Amino acid sequence: RGRSGAGILDAKKALAECDCDMDKAMEWLKKKGMAKADKKAGNLSVEGVIASYVHFNSKLGVLVEVNSETDFVALNEIFKEFAADVAMQVAAQPDVKFISVDEVPADLKEKEKALEMAKEDLAGKPDNIKDKIVEGRLKKKFEETALLGQKWLKDEDKTVQEVLKEKIAKLGENIVIRRFTRLTLGEGLDKKDDDFAAGVEKELAKYRQ
Repeated sequence: RGRSGAGILDAKKALAECDCDMDKAMEWLKKKGMAKADKKAGNLSVEGVIASYVHFNSKLGVLVEVNSETDFVALNEIFKEFAADVAMQVAAQPDVKFISVDEVPADLKEKEKALEMAKEDLAGKPDNIKDKIVEGRLKKKFEETALLGQKWLKDEDKTVQEVLKEKIAKLGENIVIRRFTRLTLGEGLDKKDDDFAAGVEKELAKYRQ
C-alpha cells in the first residue's frame, strides 16, 4: 500500500490476485488504475484550476488550465500539485506546443509533409516508400511537440499521459489538461536569449534525488 498509494481494500485484493507477489500486485494495480481512468475519459470536466510557474529570475512564466469534474476535486491538494507540476513541465520543455498530437493543425501537417517529401534523401524512391518514411518522420516530430507523450520530469519512467491517468484513478474523476500558454520575457525582441528551460530542468533535478 505504501508503494502504490492505493487504498487498503485495493491493496489487499491486488496481493490476493497475485499470490502475494509484490511486483505483480503493483502491475495489477497499475492496470486497474488505467482502466478506471479510461472509463472516466468521456466525462465532462468544466471545473478545475489555472496553475502557474514563474522561473526564479522572473523571465519565464507558464499558465496552464487543468479541468476536473467538480470543485471538490479541484480543491484537492493532489489535484493542485499535479496542475502546478504540469506548469513546470511546460516551462522546462520549450519545444512542446500542443497538449496532444491530435491538436496539431491540418495545415501544419500538410506543410511539414510537403517539406519532408521534397528532401534530397528521398529523391528517386517510390512514392509508397516515401509516404511511409515521411509518415514515420512526422509522427516522431509531432510527438516531440505534444505534452502528453513527454517523459514526466519528476519520474522519467512515466509519461505525462500515464501520470494523468494515475491522478484520474486516484481522484475518481476525469481530469483534462485543457490548454497552456508560455511567456518569455523579451520574446520576439532582438536580444540575447538565456536558456530558461535549462534552468527549470536544473531545479527539477532535486526531485529525482
